[in-house]
Amino acid sequence: MDAKERFISLYQEHIHRDGSDKLLEYLLHHSDFFTAPASTRFHGSHAQGLVEHCLNVYDCLKDYLARSRSKEVYHMEYNEETIAIVALLHDICKVNCYKESTRNVKVNGAWTQVPYYEFDDQLPYGHGEKSVYIITGFMRLSREEAFAIRYHMGFSGNDDARGVGYSFEHFPLSFALSTADMEATYFLESETV
Repeated sequence: MDAKERFISLYQEHIHRDGSDKLLEYLLHHSDFFTAPASTRFHGSHAQGLVEHCLNVYDCLKDYLARSRSKEVYHMEYNEETIAIVALLHDICKVNCYKESTRNVKVNGAWTQVPYYEFDDQLPYGHGEKSVYIITGFMRLSREEAFAIRYHMGFSGNDDARGVGYSFEHFPLSFALSTADMEATYFLESETV
């Protein structure tokens, strides 16, 4: 099963909220979600990098929440729909933002054109907040889901540290999703590991 098939399978198995079918239709037919990179030059900077990243975050979040400490000490108990929504859709803000282009680089002393992705956001509404905005155009999110998606970049984003701290303290799923996102980005998808 490839990344697109796995994403669709998980989505259809776990996400059943009113409007979720319309959101999936949007991803399939009106966006580049399944072909887009996750970034221009860091993690997942290749075709299908975005969907692969979202699946990696899903796997990391499932593992994090399965820990006995997460359940018994932190009381993190979330249903499968919530887990799937926040992990699979946290970076929906990146759809239709990357354009294929070329740039010149020196290869063996000679300038050569190589392909790369340019970031061209036609809806510059932030990062996490843009994901929340897009999702809620199709279906409702709980407050904890919205905060988790909004602050999934944690302290590595450009957010006010007080907002991140508030989110982590009041909505534990926010911390768990941020941890899963960092694990996927820096361990599973890093080219230096």
